[in-house]
Amino acid sequence: MLVAVSLPRVLVERARREAERLGVSLEEYFLEVISGNLDPRDKAEAFIEASKELLEGARKELGKGDVRQAAEKVWVAVALAVKAYAYAKEGKRLASHGDLWRYKEVLVSDLGEWVRDSWAYASSMHTCFYEGWCTEKDVEVGISRAERLVGELEGRVKEKLQA
Repeated sequence: MLVAVSLPRVLVERARREAERLGVSLEEYFLEVISGNLDPRDKAEAFIEASKELLEGARKELGKGDVRQAAEKVWVAVALAVKAYAYAKEGKRLASHGDLWRYKEVLVSDLGEWVRDSWAYASSMHTCFYEGWCTEKDVEVGISRAERLVGELEGRVKEKLQA
């Protein structure tokens, strides 16, 4: 379940600028700040759960006709799932889009070439949020591909956390 929180506009704008400087979404930025004191294993668990909630939220946004918000939730869900995997597998923090793109190669090695397609589609959802050019069908496909990737990563994260 996604929860709305009211924050003073001045703080949100500062956070938005910092997120842009770091090359991450506002949601990613807040999750990093909120989870800052957690150890990598706890972050992995929190991020994979947040990822699943965001995909649920993407479906709801799409149902309301908000294609842009749905698309961004798809991107953030995938980004968080990748971060969760990096934390669970290596205790590694991925702090930027560049880090995520580079780490995608680890996913390809661990899960297979199909990851490239899912990753590229998720990345296009992030662009869609800013540009607003994608269709409902594009986002439906994005959700489907993201669900597969998030599901695979969730299984791997849980496996690593139980080890």
